[in-house]
Amino acid sequence: MAPRHYPTIRQRRFGAELRRLREGAGLSAPAAAERLGADRTMISNIESGRFGISEERLHRLTSIYECNDTGLIRALAAMTGGRAKGWWDEYRGKIPPDFLDVAELEHHATSLRTLQTAHIPGLFQTEDHARALFDLFVPALPRLEVELRVAHRLARHSVITQDRGVPYVGLIHESALRMRIGGSHVAKRQLMRLLDESERPNVRLLVIPFTAEGFPMAGETVMYASAPNPHLDTVEVDSPIGAVFFDAPTQLANFRERLDLVEQVTLNPGESRDLILAIAGDL
Repeated sequence: MAPRHYPTIRQRRFGAELRRLREGAGLSAPAAAERLGADRTMISNIESGRFGISEERLHRLTSIYECNDTGLIRALAAMTGGRAKGWWDEYRGKIPPDFLDVAELEHHATSLRTLQTAHIPGLFQTEDHARALFDLFVPALPRLEVELRVAHRLARHSVITQDRGVPYVGLIHESALRMRIGGSHVAKRQLMRLLDESERPNVRLLVIPFTAEGFPMAGETVMYASAPNPHLDTVEVDSPIGAVFFDAPTQLANFRERLDLVEQVTLNPGESRDLILAIAGDL
């Protein structure tokens, strides 16, 4: 296979898991390549996501690494071979690559849990809200890039509405609901959109009220994307320089615990809808 110059998050995630299996077996990359009968640089290129491998070669590697987790091997096998292009690929080279990585993670997730303390969840933003948000960038984004980012953000909503309708839990701080991005009319329509989305059977929107006495990760924007096998879960955290991804087992366990603790201070779904409706009524 030809080398990839810009591996996607899914390709990097595949390589990272193979690296963990190799290290768990106590093998160096050159030693693993030798046992595979491959060039000594191949393992490093696979683990960086630059090279893909066939399902047959994956099974040879997991055998070399003495991995007997059949569920993990099946999940990894589903990630081998040629990658089918997703709808987000049409934006490649036009908007930041981490936007595409987030869309790819959402597309392949078996469930999603997010935390927002200053923003409405991207999956549920209206067109006017998203455009107003991107118009706040300093320095200002070119108009074409704003429109491309808006179109991409709206397209992400498909993971909620498609047949399988990925299960989604959104933890949203009251401050994000009260921020009037785009003005009161845009803000009210955004809140009504949230109310509509909260009625979907696969969606739970839970509000963290101002009365909450504190919680982990306050001020952060976090997405926990569950995979078909929990070893392949991934966390994305927004930062001033773009998305940061976490996938080490200890990191994943810590994020799960933190999100559980945040959920303990939220209102229940009915109370959350009532508060959203009350805030919308004030606009």
